[in-house]
Amino acid sequence: MKHQCVITWAAFTLHPYPFSKYTMPKSKRQRVVTLTQTSKKERSGAKTKHVTLIQNAVEKHAYVFLYSISNNRNVPMQALRDEFRADSTFLFSKVRVAARALGVDAQTECSDDIHLLANRMAGSVGLLFTNRKPEAVIDYFLNYEQADYARAGNVATEKVVVPEGPVTRGHDNEPFPHNMEPQLRKLGLPTRLIKGVVTCEREYTIIEQGKVMNADQAQLLKHFWHQQSHFKLHLMCYYDKKATKVVDLTDKFPEAEAAAKISSAATTNARPKAVTAAADDEEEEDEEEAEDAMDEE
Repeated sequence: MKHQCVITWAAFTLHPYPFSKYTMPKSKRQRVVTLTQTSKKERSGAKTKHVTLIQNAVEKHAYVFLYSISNNRNVPMQALRDEFRADSTFLFSKVRVAARALGVDAQTECSDDIHLLANRMAGSVGLLFTNRKPEAVIDYFLNYEQADYARAGNVATEKVVVPEGPVTRGHDNEPFPHNMEPQLRKLGLPTRLIKGVVTCEREYTIIEQGKVMNADQAQLLKHFWHQQSHFKLHLMCYYDKKATKVVDLTDKFPEAEAAAKISSAATTNARPKAVTAAADDEEEEDEEEAEDAMDEE
């Protein structure tokens, strides 16, 4: 016996909203359940402690230097902390909190005329509390510089060209390992393997001098061991507690103020707009908490 299927025209009629009423319900079997329980961090106590830390550092040290950093890196900064650990303290914190801790005028300052230094705190700057003589500190940082690999957004200091033929790197012309060829090609270098040797098919310019490099160019320079960035600490001025005066150092470190502005702009541009707005609100809260801490003291 044959079974016949009768299909009516109504079966092919499209519903005006086909997915609004006839979609399958979501499964409730698999759920992500958070088992950890964390308490909200109390920020007011941390800011009060930070204000106290700055004011105690002013009391313990004879000089306070205001500095900025070009191409900040963690490794050389930690080396500086270790070098000055015996008689100095580096502090790189939020500018508004640090300025409020020092005092922005003669009525709120924690030491005589230190508000002149606090009023110069703008951008990405830090404080160095030390008992070393200012001449020794200035001479040290005039000669201190650490080479490092450039990052995306840095300006190239020299032109880098890869010649046609086998690809090498370093002063000893060390050949690239064969397994790095796909990565070099992915970064834009026209390479291929010829008998196991990474070979550039034509002359290729990675970066021109004075041009802003992107992420791929910065990664290629790192593979070729080209260091075009330099970590340097610039001293802007220092406060002499005994003489109660602030001495300007921008004549010896002319790039100090520019480095503070560049570092601050780079940090702001690297964050999403929502995060930047939240950070601005947080800074306003930090300033209010710092004022409250000053009032409590």
